[in-house]
Amino acid sequence: MVTGRTGLRRLIGVQDKEILRLAVPAFFALVSEPLMLLADSAIVGHLGTPQLAALGVAGTILQTLVGVCVFLAYGTTSSVARRIGAGDHRAALAQGIDGLWLALLLGVVLALAGLILAPTAIAAFDPSADVAGHAVTYLRISCFGIPSMLLLLAATGVLRGLQDTKTPMIVAISANLANIGLNVLLVYGLDLDIAGSALGTALAQTAAGVALVVVVVRGARRDGAKLRPDRPGILASAQMGVPLIVRTLTLRAAIILLAFVATALGTTSVAAHQVAFTLWSFLALALDAIAIAAQALTGRSLGAGDVAGTRAITRRMMWWGLFSGLIGGLALWGLRDLYVPLFSSDPEVRSTLAAVLVVAAIWQPVNGVVFVLDGVLIGAGDGPYLAVAGVIALVLYVPLALCVLWLGGGIVALWWAFGVYMLLRLLTLITRERGDGWLVTGATR
Repeated sequence: MVTGRTGLRRLIGVQDKEILRLAVPAFFALVSEPLMLLADSAIVGHLGTPQLAALGVAGTILQTLVGVCVFLAYGTTSSVARRIGAGDHRAALAQGIDGLWLALLLGVVLALAGLILAPTAIAAFDPSADVAGHAVTYLRISCFGIPSMLLLLAATGVLRGLQDTKTPMIVAISANLANIGLNVLLVYGLDLDIAGSALGTALAQTAAGVALVVVVVRGARRDGAKLRPDRPGILASAQMGVPLIVRTLTLRAAIILLAFVATALGTTSVAAHQVAFTLWSFLALALDAIAIAAQALTGRSLGAGDVAGTRAITRRMMWWGLFSGLIGGLALWGLRDLYVPLFSSDPEVRSTLAAVLVVAAIWQPVNGVVFVLDGVLIGAGDGPYLAVAGVIALVLYVPLALCVLWLGGGIVALWWAFGVYMLLRLLTLITRERGDGWLVTGATR
């Protein structure tokens, strides 16, 4: 029997291996999505400026529609992982199937809404006539892929709950490669212009969604789980997703406000902000990968009734988040003289961007812990608290951001305000983690 320090080291070693086993594939799957967007931008960009602008407008609407539905992945991960922890694979997969049906229903509704309201939604951005025409075309074709995109989210959540992040990674990378090939073929080979890009991306995402759904359905059949729609199960999945939607909307609102104020501060400010936020978002992917591991491991541990184990893995993941944030911050700060010139030749933009990145780097360790605790509480099924915490942080952040605009504080002050927003999130999350209210054990919460 191993005791003392040796036993503690072995326990920590096992925890680290589990975190890495889930987080590393999750990271590569997450990275594939922005790479797909970059590939689309590069291919469409050579068609002309109106097409590229149209992609930006239509892509923003599409990403918002799908982004609000991220609860399909997060909520499903939590509920499936709990049942896995409780040793009930059949119930876990039955819950996953309910999530797939909910995703399909929502996908059909959103696709129809998008097809009908596409001109109105595009017009809200007030683009020029040629941009608007391309944007409507892109958005309407993309709407046919929305059901598959939501099925992809739900199926990914099921597999994460089953402690499998490798399969979603393989499918995501394959879809990315297929997307590039299809876009080049349809846009240039068949001369379909921006419609070819929309169709190619929709086909690639549909193939990815079908592939993961097949994996989940095979698992359900193997364990004898039902495949037909179950109304109570679908409704339960929907109800569980409501607080996560609120949590997501508060985060999106904070980011939109950040961009709004940056735009109002002037061209140089918004240019520096765009680059800084792009880099911030990329670092967030590494932190989000740890958060995904946190969702899966927390749900499984609580499902098994292991409160002490949940506490231990949570504290370990918090250290991982802090360390990852520190490394990311140091890289952001220390290497800025090397990469800042790559983004702009304007001396004023370079100077402003370098100053903003110092602030962004300082807050990275805070971001690391926030992402991890967010994942832990999602894994625990603590959505209602996350919704309330998100509203509190947003309400306190809004006047700070607006004061920057009203008092002429500049883009650096705005990023300090955004850092305070992340600190507010940290305080609400760590307060919850210190208590016991989220530590509900069993197959269901």
